Amino acid sequence: MLQFINDLPEDIVGIHAVGEVTKDEYEKVVIPRIEELVARQDKIKFMLVLETDIQKFTLGALWNDVKLGIQKFTKWNRIAIVTDQKSVEWFTNTAGLLIPGKTKGFTLAELDKAVSWISEDN
Repeated sequence: MLQFINDLPEDIVGIHAVGEVTKDEYEKVVIPRIEELVARQDKIKFMLVLETDIQKFTLGALWNDVKLGIQKFTKWNRIAIVTDQKSVEWFTNTAGLLIPGKTKGFTLAELDKAVSWISEDN
């Protein structure tokens, strides 16, 4: 399930993932919020708090995530992924070498640090 994180600055899309994440949910929650943010400010600051195993994302949800990343390739400003899954944190930090903007992985215990980092201006 995807839920908005509402207590972030308005220039950040924050999503909290728990349990199973489906293609439909991704299309109804993440994509419209990202589209609205790009229309408003042209750049994307995105934070995902991942408290579910990445394997709980359906293939459709994962595909939508990849598709969104490619479609908005030049719009990414900052991406923070907050998780205790070391492989996801490693992937996040490695992906930062391939995409514009800054990307950083944080542990769940570092949530406050992640919010501070994502809130910074470049």
